[in-house]
Amino acid sequence: MFEAFLQGFSLLLRIDTYVYIAIGLTVGMFVGAMPGLTTTLAVAVLLPISFKLEPMVGIPFLIGLTKGGIFGGSISAILVGIPGTGASIATTFDGPALTRQGKGRKALEMALVSSVTGDLISDVITLSLIGPIALLTLLIGPPEVFAIIIFSLILISSVSSESGIKGGIAAFLGLGLGFIGTDATTGATRLTFGLEALNGGIPLIPLIIGVFAVPEILAAVESRAARFIDEHVDMSKVGDRLRWHELRGSIRTILRSTLIGTGIGVVPGVGQVVAAFVGYSAAKRASKHPETFGKGELDGIAGPEAANNAVNGPTLVPMLTLGIPGDNITAILLGAFVAHGMRPGPQIFQEQGPLMYALLLSFVIANVIFLILGYFLIKPFAQAMQMKKAYLLPLILALAFVGALSTGDTSDIGIMVVVGLCSYVLRKAGFDLAPLIIAFVLAEPIEYTLSQSLLYAHGSPFHYLFVGRPIASFFLVAGLIWITWMTVRTIIRRRRSKGASA
Repeated sequence: MFEAFLQGFSLLLRIDTYVYIAIGLTVGMFVGAMPGLTTTLAVAVLLPISFKLEPMVGIPFLIGLTKGGIFGGSISAILVGIPGTGASIATTFDGPALTRQGKGRKALEMALVSSVTGDLISDVITLSLIGPIALLTLLIGPPEVFAIIIFSLILISSVSSESGIKGGIAAFLGLGLGFIGTDATTGATRLTFGLEALNGGIPLIPLIIGVFAVPEILAAVESRAARFIDEHVDMSKVGDRLRWHELRGSIRTILRSTLIGTGIGVVPGVGQVVAAFVGYSAAKRASKHPETFGKGELDGIAGPEAANNAVNGPTLVPMLTLGIPGDNITAILLGAFVAHGMRPGPQIFQEQGPLMYALLLSFVIANVIFLILGYFLIKPFAQAMQMKKAYLLPLILALAFVGALSTGDTSDIGIMVVVGLCSYVLRKAGFDLAPLIIAFVLAEPIEYTLSQSLLYAHGSPFHYLFVGRPIASFFLVAGLIWITWMTVRTIIRRRRSKGASA
């Protein structure tokens, strides 16, 4: 592992990697600053670009999009109280108040420094631990991987939205879509309904664009507002820059929230939004003057921004070592890794160790570029929030169609449109589509590990999984307990709500 780590440094000696990281960060910050557009949208639409590049360029480009997008959401959250992304909701508690006090620039720079610090430290922790974790995953077999995937999918489905039932339905839909095509074992086609275009399964790119990009484009069109925000932002009135003594006073908050975000990032399905709220709450509880929170407190910016960005690195741990994406972004990244010939899982660090460490090191270095770019781009992106939708939405739509055509099959356009319209209806019905895309990506490893487990079981799968493999049985039983608990909790909540309404 250490030799692979050292070899990874030599792969970093290329300028185009850092150029594309800078491009990704810039585009991500721009999209994140636009309320109504999300980081997931940017990554989904621009995913095909990464396929045309080498892995050492294409993957860091997508990471730059992610890092920039999460921070970009804090720009509108601070200046006008409208979170550009879900991860910036907690930032609206103190951001607008600081802006009204003439401290908007201080708040923006605190958000930038906190974001970069949280991201950098969590990336270093990830880089330090992912090798040993990868070695541990080599000790487990297909039954354990199958059980862990099932448990993770149950966890993601239950916490992805207010309704665990809707999350479960979305996951089943994703598995169904993932099983479409030709059975790798028997060679028989399944669930294709006689359509030759589906014999090879549903391609990843049009599915991702359809699930993530099309509903957001339709939602933006549905909103009749001409601009992303109607309020005028005057950057000449946002005050002075952040001073060192102000930053020094928030260092403990930043470090605390970084550890919180790092811990949350390892758990699939929790994500940046939860980390931001926990980071904010922890900062408020630890403060000597909690009464100032919500009224314009710099720690109220540092806490959530460090926490939500610290999630980025650790989410890669289950994705790279077990092939389990924890959220929308890592599901798309998993598809990008597979498209580049790198199938995440227990073997990836043995087979492609130098490349994997080079990629992880580029993520760490990206934070330095992030800090420099963010410092100079805050002002122009704050002004760009007032851009008319008519200028940007047609470009996004065009990129979506070009991306769907990147495979060269015109039928992918039809798949993207059908999936997009269905996804739009599901979002209107209150479904979170994260479990759908994650289940789709996991369908292949679920099928493979299950078939291998059944082969090892020699006709006694129940006894083999629940008695012969204690680690597998632990995760399967934990999944059943979690489903039972969530069901009981839902029933109790509904009875209480009925009693309260009566």
